[in-house]
Amino acid sequence: MFKNALVYRIEHWEAPGLAELDQRLQAARFVECGASQAESVGWVEPRGEAHGAMVESIGGQWVLRLATETKAVPGGVIKDQVGKKLDAIEKDTGRRPKGKIVKELKEEVIHQLLPRAFPKRSDTVVWIDPQAHWLLVGAGSVKKADAVVTRLVELMGGGLKLGLVQTALAPATAMATWLAEKEAPPGFTIDRECELKQPDSEKATVRYARHTLDIDEVGEHVRQGKLPTQLALSWADRVSFVLTEALTLKKIKLLDVVLEGRGADAGAAQKDEGGFDADVALFTGELRQLVPALVEALGGLQLRPAGVPAGPESPPSAPQRAPQHAGTGGNPDVAPWDSVAA
Repeated sequence: MFKNALVYRIEHWEAPGLAELDQRLQAARFVECGASQAESVGWVEPRGEAHGAMVESIGGQWVLRLATETKAVPGGVIKDQVGKKLDAIEKDTGRRPKGKIVKELKEEVIHQLLPRAFPKRSDTVVWIDPQAHWLLVGAGSVKKADAVVTRLVELMGGGLKLGLVQTALAPATAMATWLAEKEAPPGFTIDRECELKQPDSEKATVRYARHTLDIDEVGEHVRQGKLPTQLALSWADRVSFVLTEALTLKKIKLLDVVLEGRGADAGAAQKDEGGFDADVALFTGELRQLVPALVEALGGLQLRPAGVPAGPESPPSAPQRAPQHAGTGGNPDVAPWDSVAA
């Protein structure tokens, strides 16, 4: 379904029905870039079938897909063309333009060359769990995920409040403890990949790949002050992933014990030959258990201090984490800070 994910918490949402949501997505449908258009963003059918539903509901889990198409002119080509124009102006006037004129020439060159640029398209999957109040974006960076979430919030026309999941323990702090003590939290296993970085101006970095981490050397790096920025983990021998300091899940992979039982789930696969329904059911079924277990391992959801109002109806620019606050124990039915409207 997706390899990377950022987890958001639905703090408040008066969720529309699927038919209404489909209509809103249809109104913001993806259209390919025009001749001189640098970027186009819009929603597409999650199943990939033309004229299909714009939102899919599989076992109560909602799946959306945002398409982004970009066209870019290589920087070297722009520089070369602008240089030729500057040379011609200098030859005619005796003076070489600077500042604003150079900027205008650059924009002119880009506008002229964009129709000849090849478009590049990428799709981002959004998974909404209306019952547990999770929203996962299939992105590997907060910046990309926030851009997707912002469009979704705008599409809803208000009423949808989301926040990146914040836990009582900062992921870097928790990962450092697990490595130093050579023990993962209950239900998890430390795998064979890790990155540690010194939190100072030099940013000294140590990386382990395909290497056992149950060694004194790793603990010594932690004692010297290096903090884990990435750590490979497995959950219940069913899902492997890399946890980052920003609480991003990367390299998500369902393990053999899960995939071996895939054939038994024939009911979910009957709707489509490509197995879309079965894939969604399998993936969401595992991550619906993994996410609260991970939150629990990180001390539970961070609570908003008393008297602090809810945030704006848009995602935060970056996750902020405080390691000393009490959590909610990772219960997927308990919302952080405010009550949640289902």
